[in-house]
Amino acid sequence: MAKTPRNQSSRRPQGQLIGYARVSTDEQATEAQEMELRSAGCETIVLEHGSGASRARPALARLVREIDAGDTLVVVRLDRLARSVSHLLDVIEDLTAKGAHFRSLTDPIDTTTPQGMFSLQVLGAVAQLERALNSERTKAGIKAARAKGRMPGNPGIREGRPEALAKMTVTQKAAYGARLRSSANQWLPIVRRMRPDHTWDDISRVLRQRGLDWTPERLRRAVKWMVSEGMADKSLLRKSPPRPAEDRLMTLVVGIHSSNPELTLREIANQLERLHERTPRGGTKWAPSSVKNLLDRAKRSGLLEAPEHAGKE
Repeated sequence: MAKTPRNQSSRRPQGQLIGYARVSTDEQATEAQEMELRSAGCETIVLEHGSGASRARPALARLVREIDAGDTLVVVRLDRLARSVSHLLDVIEDLTAKGAHFRSLTDPIDTTTPQGMFSLQVLGAVAQLERALNSERTKAGIKAARAKGRMPGNPGIREGRPEALAKMTVTQKAAYGARLRSSANQWLPIVRRMRPDHTWDDISRVLRQRGLDWTPERLRRAVKWMVSEGMADKSLLRKSPPRPAEDRLMTLVVGIHSSNPELTLREIANQLERLHERTPRGGTKWAPSSVKNLLDRAKRSGLLEAPEHAGKE
């Protein structure tokens, strides 16, 4: 990300201000947040639509992953960034590891100033105290229940009663389905573009690069549930055909490009290196020209339908 000159009369670190604006649904607008962020000096603003109850924030994950040392991530309010104090501290820890900073316009949090760092330390102490108090309350409740001859938890489940176990199973399935439905727009389109040409392992690695924590087995199970509910085509569950190594690389590159057509050849090459994919010649370092060769081959074979593909290095 481009640097801006240091203001010699300011103690702020060199770097640019990058805004992050989030709303919960597609129907809500980010314009109000964008206006405040631009007024604060943010030339670049990353937008995201996603529930505040979820940590799955692909745009935020990519921003934190690619932010440069000295840059500052700016939000209008803390609740636009994090769902809890612990989540906030995790994000700031990741930024600090990159040499970047964080600032909230309406809260006393600005990690480029001593006062802001003090406020952050107070938040950390509050979070630690809250965890300790919750643990003590839980232990005290269990101790009191045992003193009265009662065991903690649902007695029906503890005793293995069929009706209690069946009710628990229904509740768990409903919660699982709700989680999948709420996040499907983040991962299902990528699965649809890549299956069944790619293995579940290939797709899960691409999703992890986009900040989504999926294992191959969890992903296959989620798609199976979506198919059973009529929310996905059963062809997604077909077994992936065996492919020569170069064919597999070609479809993997197409999958990465299709999930984000704005990526440059160099950015796709960087993703392949982070995925520990070897080049067609067995090397570990990818050149933009190697990516272009695979995309060109995919275009000739009809695998890449877009009229244009990433052509910038």
